[in-house]
Amino acid sequence: MSSAAWLRASSVVFVAAMLQVVIVSSLVVAGGAPDLLLVVVVALGLLRGSIPGATLGFAGGLVVDIVTLGTLGVTSLILTLAGFWAGRYAETSGRDRRLAPLVAVGTITILAAAFGYFLYFLLDEEVVAQHALVTALAPAFVLNLVLALPVYSLARRIIGEGDRVEIAPEVEVLAG
Repeated sequence: MSSAAWLRASSVVFVAAMLQVVIVSSLVVAGGAPDLLLVVVVALGLLRGSIPGATLGFAGGLVVDIVTLGTLGVTSLILTLAGFWAGRYAETSGRDRRLAPLVAVGTITILAAAFGYFLYFLLDEEVVAQHALVTALAPAFVLNLVLALPVYSLARRIIGEGDRVEIAPEVEVLAG
């Protein structure tokens, strides 16, 4: 990725992190709030690959952790994995599929919630499983899916698509 593309992607992540903290996290609908930053990180992972996705996820999570004075590193770790998972999905099978943003955002929303709950459990911080994994997750899942396609389109317009890696259609084993 060129330095101009890194600058654009970093700016998008920073703006998304600030919007998430200041505005979006307070928009509670039916008990859950959308996670704009997660959707942005997944979109960038789909567009640029696993390593840029993980790097941008870590940076966005670090901004959120610092601004909210939360447990430093929790959001960073969750978003690092989210960006990496999205990038791996794009690199292996999902880049050319029309519904790849929806599949990736939906799956990663559930995985991030489960991993976040597990991480807070390991840190011995009090989190109610019913609220974290059912009550808040269902509306957040739907709201993230609503954001998935517009955010992906906007990110693709701002950042552009990454280099395409040709995947071999099959592997032939030669025994001598």
